[in-house]
Amino acid sequence: MTSKTTNKFSPEVRTRAVRMVLDHEAEHTSRWQAILSIAAKIGCTGQTLNEWLKQAERDSGRKPGLTTDMAARLKALERENRELRQANEILRKASAYFAQAELDRRFKP
Repeated sequence: MTSKTTNKFSPEVRTRAVRMVLDHEAEHTSRWQAILSIAAKIGCTGQTLNEWLKQAERDSGRKPGLTTDMAARLKALERENRELRQANEILRKASAYFAQAELDRRFKP
């Protein structure tokens, strides 16, 4: 399954933009002003860069929340769980079908 959105920015660009915000935050009146300044330079929205910044803080342990690695692991486990449920449903239906076929076969003269 593919993502509904495309990642226009490489992980390197994201990491660099986050580092730039953190390095130049003191030069601006607020963090948001630093975010807007850097976002304009790399061609993304302030909200996008702010999300990258929040995720970087979660990944580094400075903020509580789901890290990127844990989110990927959770997504993989949810996919595996969904596939296993589908397989179990198929096996359940096949088992019922063959059990019924066996019952029909026994009672025919």
